[in-house]
Amino acid sequence: MDRHIISVLVENSSGVLSRIAGLFSRRAYNIESLTVGTTDDETISRMTITVFGDRNTLEQIKKQLNKLIEVIKIIELKPEKSVCRELMMIRVNSEGARSDIMEVANIFRANIIDVATDNLVLELTGDKNKMDAFLELVEPFGIQEIVRTGIAGLQRGKSI
Repeated sequence: MDRHIISVLVENSSGVLSRIAGLFSRRAYNIESLTVGTTDDETISRMTITVFGDRNTLEQIKKQLNKLIEVIKIIELKPEKSVCRELMMIRVNSEGARSDIMEVANIFRANIIDVATDNLVLELTGDKNKMDAFLELVEPFGIQEIVRTGIAGLQRGKSI
């Protein structure tokens, strides 16, 4: 199964997110990640939905989404034609290792956003591979908590 990222422009009104989530649920499609936010036009929101499936599954999802009145436009964000990022915040035990953690953070261009006596909270943006590599390097220090957004993405070159 392949990972697909879909950008969906929808009317910014109450209940749209619920209807789209219900569409996925009724057809047993799993949403790996979902991010939603308004665009430069406050009447329109952009949903970035990440799903796993074959080409037929993706086509069925697009067809079902197109049936919803509130859906304005659907674009598949292909890796070679789009820019996608995720945000992660992570609390890491820093007792006796603060400088080592700061060095790893510097290499990955992570920002230290909170400092406590025994831990650091770091913020990192990037793709899944970058996030996973960072986690692998800070895991020995002791990860206390992680929160990740879903993927947000835009098509390269032209607006949708």
